Amino acid sequence: MSDPVSLPALPAESDLPDGAEIGALIRHIPGKRRIHAGTWQGRDAIFRLATPETAEMQAREWREACRIWPYMQGARFRTAEPLAFLPEIRLMVMERAPGTPLLDRVARLRADRRAARLAPAAAWLRRYTDVSEGWRAARCAGWLARAERATQGQPFPVLRGIEGGILSGIERIAGRIDGADWRVAICHGDFHPSNLLVNGRTLTGIDTGGSGRMPVLKDIARFLMHMARRGVCPSGRMWCGVDEGMRDAFVEAFALTEAERRLVLPFFVGIEALIRVETPALRPRRIRIAERVYAALRDDLATRDLT
Repeated sequence: MSDPVSLPALPAESDLPDGAEIGALIRHIPGKRRIHAGTWQGRDAIFRLATPETAEMQAREWREACRIWPYMQGARFRTAEPLAFLPEIRLMVMERAPGTPLLDRVARLRADRRAARLAPAAAWLRRYTDVSEGWRAARCAGWLARAERATQGQPFPVLRGIEGGILSGIERIAGRIDGADWRVAICHGDFHPSNLLVNGRTLTGIDTGGSGRMPVLKDIARFLMHMARRGVCPSGRMWCGVDEGMRDAFVEAFALTEAERRLVLPFFVGIEALIRVETPALRPRRIRIAERVYAALRDDLATRDLT
C-alpha cells in the first residue's frame, strides 16, 4: 500500500463547487494521480486528481472522454459519462458507472458459461474504434525496441529465458509486416476485462485515459494476454499462449484479414507479453502461469508459417 504521507494534497473545500464531495481514496498511483469516490451534484462519481507533471495528460484524457461519449451510449455498449473538468486544481470528475468488473463476473460463472460472457467485449471495442478507424503504414521498430528494453528488467530467470525466444519470434514476423499497412484507430489504450463493467446486458468501459491513435490489434492483444496471465482460458484451447475462443471473437467482431490473423495479432501478443514485466512480489502461481503461457507463445511463434 502507498504511504499516505506521499499522497498529494486534496483540493481545498473552497476550491470545489457546491454539490461536490470527495470521499474515500480508491487508488493512488505515485507520481501520477489519486482516485477517490465521491458525489457530484447528487450523483455517484469518480474524482481523478493529477499531479502537476501529469496535468497535460489529464487534459488529453478529458478531451478523449468527451469525444467518445456521444458514440458510446447504446443500451449494450457505453463509456462512463464525463461530468466536470477543473484544470486549475487538476481535477477530472467522471460518472461512477454501476456494475461489476467483467473478469470478476466471469470468475463466478461455471466454466461452460464464461466464453459467452466474455465475447461481447470484442463488440464493445469494435464500437469504440469504429468511428476513428483507418490504415497506416506499419512500423515495427519502435515496438520491438520497447519490448527488448523491457526484457532487460525481467526479474525471473525462468521467464527471461523464454522471453528471448518470444523476441526472436516477433522480430521474424516484423520482417513480413514492415512496409504493409495495419489498422489504426483511437483505442482504449488499456483494454482488459477489469476495465469493462457488467450491469445486466450493459458493458461500460472505464479508465480510457491511455486512449490514443495506435494499432487496433495492440488493444486486442492487451485483452487476450491479460486473461492468459491470470489463467483464464474458457475455450480450453490455446493459441499463441492466449485463449483461442476469445481470439475468434475478436476475429469475427473486426472481420480481421488473413494478414492480421496470421501476422499482426501474433506480433502484438508477443509485444504485450514482453512489455508488461512481472514484479518481484508476484505470487508463485502467477509465475507458473506466465511460464506456461510464454512457452506456448514462443513455440507458436517459432513454428509460424510466414509464407
